[in-house]
Amino acid sequence: MQFAILGPLVVRPDGGDPIAAGGPRPRALLALLLLDAGRTVSLERLIDGQYGDRPPAGAANAVQAQISRLRRNLPAGLIESHGTGYRLVADRDDVDAHRFERLARDGRRLLATGRAAAAASVLREGLDLWRGPALADVAGAPFAVPQAQRLEELRLAATEDLLEAELALPEASPVAALRELADAHPLRERPRGLLMRALHAAGRQAEALAVFDDVRRLLADELGADPSPELQALHLELLRGERDRERVTRVQPPAQLTSFVGREEELARLDALRPARLVTVVGPGGTGKTRLVIEAAGRWPGREVCFADLSLISGSGQVPQAVLGALGLREPALRPASAAELVERLVAALSEQELLLILDNCEHVIAEAAALAHRLLAACPGLTILATSREPLSITGEQLVPLPPLPTP
Repeated sequence: MQFAILGPLVVRPDGGDPIAAGGPRPRALLALLLLDAGRTVSLERLIDGQYGDRPPAGAANAVQAQISRLRRNLPAGLIESHGTGYRLVADRDDVDAHRFERLARDGRRLLATGRAAAAASVLREGLDLWRGPALADVAGAPFAVPQAQRLEELRLAATEDLLEAELALPEASPVAALRELADAHPLRERPRGLLMRALHAAGRQAEALAVFDDVRRLLADELGADPSPELQALHLELLRGERDRERVTRVQPPAQLTSFVGREEELARLDALRPARLVTVVGPGGTGKTRLVIEAAGRWPGREVCFADLSLISGSGQVPQAVLGALGLREPALRPASAAELVERLVAALSEQELLLILDNCEHVIAEAAALAHRLLAACPGLTILATSREPLSITGEQLVPLPPLPTP
């Protein structure tokens, strides 16, 4: 049997249609038993849950009559009598509320140990169990209000955990969901902090700082309080630039399986050109241009290396996106961004970094590759570009290393 109280009450045999549990009183009584599935619930607790502080005369007989009606509607043996109480014979995982609580705990534990992808999967599974407000069709019962509030608070915390997990995933961009959550709970600080982090990770520094200013004013106006020390510390980190701009994994040059021989002269020339910020190795296809720049990049001192293969591009306007992906950066916008917006995204991400960027196979998109290289080199003083192409990029400052075919033995 499967039972659901995260929304209207549903009782469903495995693989079957839902069973009608009866009227409001029996349904409320069943919900009470489901909240303690597998455990004995005393008659006194059932009376308090049904009638509150002022039970009517004969409340015990009324509860026993409701138990009888439930037993007629539900499979035999599902509700057992134990002394002065009753027990619903069900595994706690058969009740969606208990299953949700378990998944929420597991997800938080995975998140705390840095397993963001696994945490996100578990938390989504738990949150997908919700079909509406908890205990929706028995909300008038005295027990329902505090229990529903408790479950809704757990739901909110699990939602925050999920968005924090997604923030750590390179393919996710939870800005919209975090903004919606922050608007729905304006005095709750955790969504604001996560939104600040998400905006900063997306290169939207000014917006991230504005979120803090908004919550600071709101807390002062509504509560006469300051933001928490944690939120203030995050704000200070963003101001000082102490938080990494991106927690990402860049694409590295592919590993080479053979030793490097036969291009010592060109390699020496590349070594001599290290002060140059744009070096293009030009030559016909199949001459080993890619292998040469990978070998040279490994000898470049003090620079992180990122490898962008432009031969994978299938259409125009995709060079900035390809480089963005190689850098491991997420597209910041909530809508598809234009090529110009992506270029500015790259400028913002690379303007203060020391990086050696390999642009491989530029001949497929020579004009776009040249335009991007020109813009990035002008705006990012710590950037050096090693390019391979069948023809020069033909921009100011480019140093060329021709690569003819190796002589035939």
